Amino acid sequence: MARYSALQLITRAVELGASDLHITVNRPPTYRINGLLYSDPNSADLDSSDTKALGMEIIPNDHLLDTLEQKGQIDFSNSYSGIGRFRVNIYHQRGSWAIALRIIPVVVPEIERLGLPAVTKDMALRETGLILVTGVTGSGKSTTLAAMINLINQKRSATIVTLEDPIEYLHRHGRCLINQREVGIDTDSFANGLRAALRQDPDVILVGEMRDLETISVAITAAETGHLVLATLHSGSAVSTIERMVDVFPAHQQIQIRIQLANCLQGIISQQLIPRADLPGRCLATEVMIITPAIRNLIRENKGHQIYSSIQTGAQFGMITMEKSLKSLLAKGQISHEEADKRLLTTEM
Repeated sequence: MARYSALQLITRAVELGASDLHITVNRPPTYRINGLLYSDPNSADLDSSDTKALGMEIIPNDHLLDTLEQKGQIDFSNSYSGIGRFRVNIYHQRGSWAIALRIIPVVVPEIERLGLPAVTKDMALRETGLILVTGVTGSGKSTTLAAMINLINQKRSATIVTLEDPIEYLHRHGRCLINQREVGIDTDSFANGLRAALRQDPDVILVGEMRDLETISVAITAAETGHLVLATLHSGSAVSTIERMVDVFPAHQQIQIRIQLANCLQGIISQQLIPRADLPGRCLATEVMIITPAIRNLIRENKGHQIYSSIQTGAQFGMITMEKSLKSLLAKGQISHEEADKRLLTTEM
């Protein structure tokens, strides 16, 4: 049996600057560093008793243990004093336990430090409407939202309610009152938590992920009724984000949803994290769409294929295409030609 403790492995992950720690049988503990997997060559492989023992160290209560046994997977967040917070998914695979653990920085980063466009600040400080942050898993969406909430907490006097699964960054009350709710503990679903939030006198609502029709529908309603709603979605571009939201609904509702979305949407930030060529780490590439009257009309009239052209010509509003963002990073020497070409091939033209 390999002799590790969860605290040792998490401490090592923090020391290495890893974003994730993976624990599974027949492999040593594995860290994701700047997007690449790394295992200490001197570490022993784990067996099924090791992975279960490590999982038992991390699971904070018997309720989650029961859920794992019943459903085969659990999500939760936890922390070690002096080390930091982490988000955990423990799941069954081939009769053993496996663990995916995401390291969460203790300090919420500032918008400038993340490399987000300056217009992100203007978006965060709007008082009403829907703002979406999109990208694949691991593209930094939660961190961007946390930075936006942090800015609001510094600049506005507001009530903020967050719905997260699980809670990642912990926010302290500043100029705002911030109440953070965890799906599965404080509320049973995003949709129900979102409905309840409307009765909690919020000015700002953060939705960790819009996963289904019900959550998207309530989020749009909340944005229409005078709240600022910040949310994430798994999509690769501004145009595909709009289409994905509309396509969730039955065909007979899609015209009405386009009208509602055109009225309440304020902007979309689509992002990718890319290994740097000049320094250790990763840098952020972003596509930003700000909703102008012209884009509202294109959404309303189902002319999504024309929206990309509006983003290309919308620099005066703070808009930028993913293609332009990638080429800018390449010109600065921050990313390699290989990384740029790989992503340009999938960029919507």
